[in-house]
Amino acid sequence: MWSRVSRLFVIKTKFEAFVVIYGLGTGAVERGLHYLHDYPGVGGKLLFAVCPLAVFMAGARILDSVERSYGD
Repeated sequence: MWSRVSRLFVIKTKFEAFVVIYGLGTGAVERGLHYLHDYPGVGGKLLFAVCPLAVFMAGARILDSVERSYGD
């Protein structure tokens, strides 16, 4: 039973990886907009820039692991 549920959380294809990365990117931009509102000026812009940067790094890792694991 638990193995069937856990299979729902495994990224198997590049399409699934891109959907997850899109969701992470959307959340990162939303968080960045909150940072711009809470910290006006250069500090908010720096925090906004770091949010999508973290998604780029995580996205590269996700895509690399999908390619390595499933050989697309």
